[in-house]
Amino acid sequence: MAANTPSRVTAPTPTGRPRRRSFLSYLLGALFGALALVVLYTLFLLWWSYSDGERAGVLQKFSKRGWICKTQEGELAMYVVGGIAPQIWNFSVRDAATAERLNKAVGQQVRVHYTQHPGLPTSCFGETEYFVDRVEVVTPPTPVQPSSGLSVMPAAGAQAAGSPRP
Repeated sequence: MAANTPSRVTAPTPTGRPRRRSFLSYLLGALFGALALVVLYTLFLLWWSYSDGERAGVLQKFSKRGWICKTQEGELAMYVVGGIAPQIWNFSVRDAATAERLNKAVGQQVRVHYTQHPGLPTSCFGETEYFVDRVEVVTPPTPVQPSSGLSVMPAAGAQAAGSPRP
């Protein structure tokens, strides 16, 4: 009887066809990709600066503020001349040593070096796009005395030669 029974041959399972991925795996992959792009974009904007330069003026205000991310922000009053309203320039500071120097210089005339980083996606780095990285306290210039050669007070010999005063 064993000779008359056909042997069962099982077909091999196809291994060339990939397993279907679920919707959740596509969603997680897309979220991870988007997060990676945002992180790379932010790192690039922090590394690359649009412009850099120096500004000078009187440091009016320097404070630490923010609801979630505490940032250090300052105000510089430029063109301080009597009768003319000063131009206020707002800036942020990320370095603790620079922040300490600025905190001690409130009310003094300073010169700061800054870099501009526009387009940062969050305000956790600073509320402005200008980041100060160096500060120098500038002593006010000494007033220049007139040197036209004319004297305001008469010389002592000129008064003795003239007529007596009443």
